[in-house]
Amino acid sequence: MEYRRLGKSGLQLTELSFGSWITFGNQIDDSTSGRLLDMAYDAGINFFDNAEVYANGASEEVMGRLLAQRDWPRDTWCVSSKVFFGAGGKLPTQRGLHRKHITEACHDALKRLRVDYLDLFFCHRPDKETPMEETVWTMHQLIQQGKILYWGTSEWSAAEIMDAHRIAERHHLIGPVMEQPQYNMFVRRKVEVEYADVYRTVGLGTTIWSPLASGILTGKYNGKVDDGARLKREELNWMAERMLTPTNLEKVGALGELAGDLGTSLAKLSLAWCLKNPDVSTVLLGATKPEQLEENLQAPDVVPLLTPDVMERIEAILDNAPTHPQY
Repeated sequence: MEYRRLGKSGLQLTELSFGSWITFGNQIDDSTSGRLLDMAYDAGINFFDNAEVYANGASEEVMGRLLAQRDWPRDTWCVSSKVFFGAGGKLPTQRGLHRKHITEACHDALKRLRVDYLDLFFCHRPDKETPMEETVWTMHQLIQQGKILYWGTSEWSAAEIMDAHRIAERHHLIGPVMEQPQYNMFVRRKVEVEYADVYRTVGLGTTIWSPLASGILTGKYNGKVDDGARLKREELNWMAERMLTPTNLEKVGALGELAGDLGTSLAKLSLAWCLKNPDVSTVLLGATKPEQLEENLQAPDVVPLLTPDVMERIEAILDNAPTHPQY
């Protein structure tokens, strides 16, 4: 497992990481969760991703319980949480990026994950109701208190990230180090175009989620679909409507043929395509079954197969390369 620096920071994360969105405390039991966690760690993965909103806090409770049962040295792994949506409460004091919720969410995550500090703490969405200064100051103070080591954002615009950096620079505070955006063969513009100047100016790191487009890029939605499949879940109807289009499924079929020509699977090809991007710090894997994770952990072996010719063939199939602005 190779390491990549998280943006301009000195922290090195493994190129593949493991997340628990939808799965821990929701789709799978503790026994399966523990086996997946062990497989990831044994393969060399050093970053485990979580959030307050995942299963309304139950995902962090499961991960915390499992981590506490293992004798892995704390300096061999990193864990994250995210703040914005809350853990089930709907009151304005229970969500958002104001000082009260950020502070309480951090404390709650520490308890659920059973750790003394969070390696990474993400602002899960931008908060239009809270001044950016308040959010930046609060994150800086949590770092100063030793409760978090690095802070970042998730699904923020480039303008919002740069606004946070300008405030941090003005007040000599610690700004956001990383962003967690969706990135895959069908969702590209933010990572490839919008953040281009942010990589160059402040050294943004990225911990990308949904590299398989919630399973579409495994090919499983091109045939008879299991009722337990991720995009069959009611809470993901919004994603299914956007992604499960005839055009996308046609492209998946062509990509599957290309993967076969290369002697690999569509899932490994799709993950390797994400790894090929040098602006990706780590690719978050998710799985409900050990065999899924076992396959996906082999994705780095496929990266050398992505020659310029193969990348051109992929682009011809996708036909969705985002355009860069002309200056």
